Amino acid sequence: MHDTLTPPSEAAVARPTRPARRISLSAVGWPVLGIVVTIAAWWAVVEVFDIQTIILPSPVAVAESFGTYTQLLLSTTWDTVRVTLIGFALSIAIGVALGTALAAWKPFERAFGPLLVALNAVPKVAVAPLMIAWFGFGTTPVLAMAFLLCFFPIVLSTATGLTSTPSDLVELAKSLDATRVQTFLRVRVPAALPQIFVGLKLAMPLAVIGVAVGEMQSGGVDEGLGTIIVQTAGQGDTATAFAALTLMAVVSIILYYAIVAIERVALPWVRGTTA
Repeated sequence: MHDTLTPPSEAAVARPTRPARRISLSAVGWPVLGIVVTIAAWWAVVEVFDIQTIILPSPVAVAESFGTYTQLLLSTTWDTVRVTLIGFALSIAIGVALGTALAAWKPFERAFGPLLVALNAVPKVAVAPLMIAWFGFGTTPVLAMAFLLCFFPIVLSTATGLTSTPSDLVELAKSLDATRVQTFLRVRVPAALPQIFVGLKLAMPLAVIGVAVGEMQSGGVDEGLGTIIVQTAGQGDTATAFAALTLMAVVSIILYYAIVAIERVALPWVRGTTA
């Protein structure tokens, strides 16, 4: 008797979909659980130690403050998001160009690589007053601060991705008589995209931080969550300041996962070729 291979039944074919559903539920459930536990611990600390609201407001006080100033907080949130996206877009345009130049031309990397590292090492908070002196009050110094904070990870990830192409892919392109430009566009760039997205995911929260720092330092800016934090904290309204901080954290999370979603759509092969 010879063993015969039988086709899998419909139940066996449908079985792999069940773990995917569990993964999706856990991906939502665990973050929600973490948020609930954090809020509960925060609330417990305030109640047990009887901490004054001006020092650490309770979650209830923060929620009440958000209900009182909902329109103001949401409008300033949009202002912060708008400036963040503009600064992030500028960082992508310039950061990818610089990273490509560093990877493509060794003399350029040797000449300007150390300068970029030195620029990244400078504390950005110390540069904020100079931004106001150079650009005046308004949106421009805020954009400059966001750019300074988030463009270096994009430069580094782009240069690293373009210089770490698997050698077998390069040899394959050479065996097909591909030109240097064709090899760069069709081999090196696609191979570097996962690394570039790593830099983008690192840079997005930094862009929000840069905008917040710029808004806090630029006293002439009447828009943005950073301005709300400075004004309300100076008036002793810590609950509203915490509400603005919470919205800033929510903005960072949403924008970060937006980059993750774009990566999954643009690079579907990455999940299929990695564990």
